[in-house]
Amino acid sequence: MTAVLLRVLVLAVIFGFIALGVRRIWRDWTGQFRAEEKEVRQRDLAERERPDVITLKRDKDGTFRPPGSDDR
Repeated sequence: MTAVLLRVLVLAVIFGFIALGVRRIWRDWTGQFRAEEKEVRQRDLAERERPDVITLKRDKDGTFRPPGSDDR
């Protein structure tokens, strides 16, 4: 009976370490992806403010055109 309890305890400890390791890896990856997303978003927002960027609007037919362009 003692050997069975020892095996269960050892397996529980091993699975506990594995679970904590997977959890830490998951948190590191998601944190890194969030930081990269934030950086890309900041870059995109700064790029939109440049004077050579044109904002396109979707027309009635579904085509994107510059605002005020009626040359169909």
